[in-house]
Amino acid sequence: MTENQLINILALQHVPKIGGTTAKKLIAHCGSAEAVFKEKKNNILKIDGVGTVTIQGLYDKIHFEQAEKELRFIKENNIGYSYFLGANYPERLKHCIDGPLVLFETGNINLKNKYVISIVGARKITTSGIAFCGKLVEELATYNPVIVSGFAYGTDINAHKAAIKHNLQTIGCLAHGMNQIYPKVHKKYMVDVEKHGGFYSDFWSSDAFDRKNFLKRNRIIAGISEATIVIESAEKGGSLVTADIANSYNRDVFAVPGRTTDSQSVGCNNLIKANQAHLLSNPLDVPYLLGWQLEGEVKPVVQKQLFVELEPDEKVIYNYLKDNNKELLDVIALNCNMPTYKLAGLLLNMELKGVVRPLPGKLFEVI
Repeated sequence: MTENQLINILALQHVPKIGGTTAKKLIAHCGSAEAVFKEKKNNILKIDGVGTVTIQGLYDKIHFEQAEKELRFIKENNIGYSYFLGANYPERLKHCIDGPLVLFETGNINLKNKYVISIVGARKITTSGIAFCGKLVEELATYNPVIVSGFAYGTDINAHKAAIKHNLQTIGCLAHGMNQIYPKVHKKYMVDVEKHGGFYSDFWSSDAFDRKNFLKRNRIIAGISEATIVIESAEKGGSLVTADIANSYNRDVFAVPGRTTDSQSVGCNNLIKANQAHLLSNPLDVPYLLGWQLEGEVKPVVQKQLFVELEPDEKVIYNYLKDNNKELLDVIALNCNMPTYKLAGLLLNMELKGVVRPLPGKLFEVI
């Protein structure tokens, strides 16, 4: 990407009423960010969902002035960047409609051919939560996954530290530009994180720090990961937002259960109860349900039993999957006219009978 191309992309990103989704729509229609600015206003207004309010100020020179200023910051501080149509943009994030136009990065991030999971949870993590987080990363270390989190207090920083301890790549997704760090007390961990991975952010150096940024940041955490794991959460919290975003991206979500009397377990228990997350009691449930394999490992072939007896509801599910190949849990529930909680139990029985198997992304198929 040339500097001129980047300036045009940054300028488009700077237009107040044009978010990432609309910007992508404009680029798809016009061919490039540069072409958007050269396109006649009347033609742009013909694009579905784009109105006069949306493109208000589109042709203001201030966007290019600020883009050039940000480019100077990027160059002076050796900030990396990837464009959503570029080869080095995180592959999973490409499939997220609200993924950023440009993703800034520092460190030595490499997501190619890697298992990537995000670990999130309460800022006021309990002692048992810290212990489970450490055990989780330790037992997954043989699969060499990339550990993603938000570099915040509590669960986030413990996930990063556990990854570093086991020499795993880790990525901190920031809710601000690369010219600052929050919380400041975590500055001492930055060098180690960048040695073992790095940082992602879609915020500019000129963006004011705002706590609302954390919610926007969470889409990056969920978007680059194949699964999100919630260690602990109160009834409300940012980690539940991340889990919700992950579900909207059709990614797997895991939640660690806790006692009903523990305030920091309410959020996780509710996710499990609402069938919005797998119950995670054993770290090895993660590679099993995601279909991970160790290097050189040959996945065993499951021999389907002959003359397996299926219950009437199981036959309905089996016939549906046989006709439709692999399908999502929610789609199976809808087409088989079954509540998801009942379907989940039936699929487990069918898996034990050797007639269906789970696939990453809440998919199932017949064997």
